[in-house]
Amino acid sequence: MRNYAQGAVLETVSVASSSDVVTARQMVRALAQRSRLSLVHQTKLVTAASELGRNMLIYGGGGVVRATAVSEAGRTGIFVEFADQGPGIPDVELALTDGWTSGNGMGLGLSGARRLVDEFDIESGPTGTTVCIVKWGR
Repeated sequence: MRNYAQGAVLETVSVASSSDVVTARQMVRALAQRSRLSLVHQTKLVTAASELGRNMLIYGGGGVVRATAVSEAGRTGIFVEFADQGPGIPDVELALTDGWTSGNGMGLGLSGARRLVDEFDIESGPTGTTVCIVKWGR
């Protein structure tokens, strides 16, 4: 995935509680609305952001959500990064498998969040996990 965050002014929310996940979700929705993403695209993006933010809180102990509007080739979209300093995901491939669940969360899992967006990238190791997503509008 292209590094959309480089040089961009990012809106940031620190996530340490469930209410912070709500705040992050609201930030993502506001960006999507300002960028004139359709209601369907907004809903998909916010649903993915909610799942990823909740995962970051539950499994990574919290972290930071950064987001910005992006444009490329005449289209606009929203880039969102979820970064934690948790223990990492032991088996990323398994975690991305459709139907796999840890038994917690909304049930979408990483694979569900990935299906809701246009670009999805994950890096995970013993010092944390970073998930970056992009949802494009027109």
